[in-house]
This record gives sequence, C-alpha cells and structure tokens, in this order.
Amino acid sequence: MDDTNNKHPLVSIITVNYNQAGVTCEFLDSIQKITYPNYEVIVVDNASPTEDPSFIPERYPFIEFIKSDENLGFAGGNNLAVRESKGEYLLFINNDTEVEPDFLQPMIEKFQEDEQIGMMSPKIRFHHTPDMIQYAGYTPMSPFTMRQHLIGYRQVDKGQFDEPCFTYSIHGAAMMIPRKVIEEVGMMTEVYFLYYEEHDWCARVKKAGFKVFYQPKSLVFHKESISTGKESPLKIYYISRNRIVYARRNSSGLTLLINFVYFNLISFPKAVLKYLLKGRIDLLKSSVKAVVWNLRRRKEIYENPTL
Repeated sequence: MDDTNNKHPLVSIITVNYNQAGVTCEFLDSIQKITYPNYEVIVVDNASPTEDPSFIPERYPFIEFIKSDENLGFAGGNNLAVRESKGEYLLFINNDTEVEPDFLQPMIEKFQEDEQIGMMSPKIRFHHTPDMIQYAGYTPMSPFTMRQHLIGYRQVDKGQFDEPCFTYSIHGAAMMIPRKVIEEVGMMTEVYFLYYEEHDWCARVKKAGFKVFYQPKSLVFHKESISTGKESPLKIYYISRNRIVYARRNSSGLTLLINFVYFNLISFPKAVLKYLLKGRIDLLKSSVKAVVWNLRRRKEIYENPTL
C-alpha cells in the first residue's frame, strides 16, 4: 500500500471494536474496496467481554490488530491506535460504518489545499435509510446549554448540502485530522469515556487556530438507526456527566457561571421531574450520579494525553 507520490500521503484508518466483530468485518470488507492507494488500517478491540475477536486479524491479515486489556472508552481505544499509527493523516471511523470506494481522496485533497484545516468530516447518511442524512455539519454549540444540532439531520438528501464548507464541529463517527495537529494539541482526552470527547477535541483544535471542514464529496454510511437515542441509564449518566465536564473544560467566567445556573436550576430539576413522572428511578439515579462524579473531580478533568 506504499505510494511515493506526494498526492497520496499515508492515511491511518483507525476503528474500535467492542463486542461487534461481525459488524467490524463488514466495515473492513468496505474498506478493502477503497481506491485510495496508500493507507494502513488499525483495529483496536476494546476488551470485548463476550466475544473473541481473534479471527478478525486472521481474516484480514492486512490490518494491524491491537487488543486492549481493558475497556478504555472511545477516546482511550482510539488513542491506543494513534500511538501505533504512522500516517500523515489519521481517520477515526466507527466500526458500524461502510464507506464509498472514493471517499478518502476529497478529504485529503482539501487538507492539502488548505493547511489551516485542522479537522474534517464527510457527509454521513444512515445505512438502513441510505437517502437520509445524519450529518452535514453542526450548528454552533450553545455556550449556556452545551447543546448543538446536526445540520441536515433526518432530511432526505436531495443535494441541498453538497457544498463543501467550514462548520462548527466534526462528527465522531468519521473524522480526519492531520498528525501535525495532534502533535500540537494532543490526543482526545480520556476523561469523557463516552460522549462529548470529539467535540472537546474539536474545541481544542479550533483554539489552536485551525478550522473545521465539512466535505460532502466524501460519503460514509452509518448503521446507527434513526430510532436510536432511547434512554438508558448508561447513556443518561455519560451525557449528563460530560455536559458538565465539557462546560468546565471549555468555559470560564460569566459563561461558566451561566452554564452551572442553567444546569442546576433548569436542566437537572427538569430531568428529575421527568424521570419521577415516568417512574424511571434508574435514570434519576444516573443523573444524580453524574452530578456527584463532577463534584468529586478537580484537576484531573483538565488533563490531555500527548502523542
């Protein structure tokens, strides 16, 4: 897969497997069809508890396979691969995706055209409803509520978001970043474990003076169903916990004060009332646990691992 042509720098394609070996194999089948000539693939198994993923490197000998001794979360699993990667550009992509054969070239060409671009995501559509958009960029995150919205979400793709443009944030299901940027800003912080880590990383990249780009000429299909988002104790815990972590890491002064007022006087009481009315004591406990976790964590939430 070597290519001495400067137009085709080495790309490290990184994905994390967790109890989804079959899905990961479908992803790798898709990767084998890409037309870009110079890439490496690194698969990290994040300590899958009930599956033996050892057959994956046997079936796909071209990959580098890393088996973690523990579940390190989204950031931690990806960071394992970053340390072993050699690419000039690194693509972090979910194992529950499939790609178009020519999806890498437009992103690489745009990076080479504008060295101020620090992160990039392709257009993402739902795999099971392939004409429906999941991601065509992000709206700005509210400095007060720490929430943002996906542009084009659940819209039928009629070409209305086919213009490449700068955007507020990348999408964690498929995001590319040059190695030089990681060397400057560090890797994803591992304190989040699940949810918000890619947006935090993106915020750090922008603070370093780089721009974020949406490249619709690249297309990825994500197997996340449009019906996902059902409330579970795990999801409620990490989203609630990490909204606070994100605010603490990326806000200060009056904005941070407003964040805390909004969460403590509006968002948290509203969630408590909703879960009580639904009889979801498990979700209520998750919300309380998220607050307690933040009260007990001080300086360690500000740490960023370096390459």
